[in-house]
Amino acid sequence: MLIPSIDLMGGKIVQLVQGKKKALEFDDFDAWIERFSSYPLVQLIDLDAAMGNGSNRNLIADICRKLPCQVGGGIRSTEEARAMLDCGAKTVIIGSSLIKEGTIDEAFAKGLSDRFGSERLIFAVDSRGGRVAIHGWKTITEIRPDEMMRRLAPSCSAFLYTHIDTEGLMQGIPLETVRQLRQITTCRLIAAGGIRSAAEIEQLDQMGVDAVVGMAIYSGLLKA
Repeated sequence: MLIPSIDLMGGKIVQLVQGKKKALEFDDFDAWIERFSSYPLVQLIDLDAAMGNGSNRNLIADICRKLPCQVGGGIRSTEEARAMLDCGAKTVIIGSSLIKEGTIDEAFAKGLSDRFGSERLIFAVDSRGGRVAIHGWKTITEIRPDEMMRRLAPSCSAFLYTHIDTEGLMQGIPLETVRQLRQITTCRLIAAGGIRSAAEIEQLDQMGVDAVVGMAIYSGLLKA
């Protein structure tokens, strides 16, 4: 399944390369919402919140009223997760807060699951150089993606794996890496990071992996 991505920064839709350089920017929300209205799910990420630079909560609530969204970015507490669900998010994406002082915080993950139910939780596994990155991808931990997924699987319904090394470059995602991760968990797996073609999306679908796509859609390379 193709999941279009809407990344928010400064009240606009943006696309970043490697989570750093802004490559594209749009403020015509109605046009993109209409374009994505036929999709069963859209990914909505608050980059400002993820980077600790503010929040686009009102905009998130407005988009969630119009589109079915999985929402992430800066959700670091049960209160923030609750707020996003109250905004209309179908599921929430949790990332950096799952790692505390360099170790996987299984107790926090279980607490989220106990409160909201694992079916409403997606855990983000963002990887750079084979290690999990947190805090807006600025901090590289010693934790491997497969280790994080194995330990947190009991507390979520899905993992969102982002291959930062190829993110935003539209050069394709390493399918073998995704295949290996698919084999270690029975949770739903969603992949992101440089996906550029319908053929890739089909290959991921055959693995049982959903595909989040942003740059290729907004640049016109992939029709959505």
